[in-house]
Amino acid sequence: MPELPEVETVRRGLAPVMEGATIARADVNRPDLRWPFPANMAARLAGQKVLGLRRRSKYILADLASGETLLIHLGMSGRMLISGDPLGKFVHNHPAPEKHDHVVFHMDNGARITFNDPRRFGAMDVMDTATAETHPLLAKLGPEPLGNTFDETYLTEALKGRNTPIKSALLDQRIVAGLGNIYVCEALFRAGISPKRRAGNISAARAASLVPIIREVLGDAILAGGSSLRDFRRADGELGYFQHNFDVYDREGAPCRTADCTGHITRIVQSGRSSFYCPLCQR
Repeated sequence: MPELPEVETVRRGLAPVMEGATIARADVNRPDLRWPFPANMAARLAGQKVLGLRRRSKYILADLASGETLLIHLGMSGRMLISGDPLGKFVHNHPAPEKHDHVVFHMDNGARITFNDPRRFGAMDVMDTATAETHPLLAKLGPEPLGNTFDETYLTEALKGRNTPIKSALLDQRIVAGLGNIYVCEALFRAGISPKRRAGNISAARAASLVPIIREVLGDAILAGGSSLRDFRRADGELGYFQHNFDVYDREGAPCRTADCTGHITRIVQSGRSSFYCPLCQR
């Protein structure tokens, strides 16, 4: 499932060809993905200028001149691919339509953005911009880890008294939005904190230290274009490459990369998800 860096990478890739451009036509080739599309979605999008693209957690939000916002979630296998870009950064020729091209945006600048999703776990919705934050998918989200409201004081207070493992707490989208399995594993490694440690037992100093580390990990991943493990592609169709920089994720049995550490990366299962960590470095 794409996490914050992958979604932010896609948003940044789409911005040059979507922001300020108009959706000349939207082709909606099926009635639903994970959930049904909103009524008259193609008609509501056609002719609308995209005022801006933003990201909330793992969702891309396109604000339209109509006063509505298009919400996009990539799901497990969703890709948004650009062709015919007038800026000359992408493949110019539009590819032949494929079986899983479920939604296609034809922009007035000649670009075409295709949402391809073989597993159909993605989602799209259209909502009023003014009340977008009350949408059921957005209403209960915690602060953005790259935003100003996610700071040392906030995280220290949010973890107090919690009996869940720190790994589970950081994956809770109500505590912090956008983090997923990969980047929580990587952040806990850099912080030297075991994923098994109870969140409420972590000292205030160690909890506070997680904030800049989480931001650092996310920043590094965004600069690398995200992580491509299975289906993820950037908007230009290229792979992200942060997976080559993993310290612990998916490295079970490999030597720890910490200098002078003799440990090996261990995998355990927590709440149905794999956690990777070094039992010697992370306490």
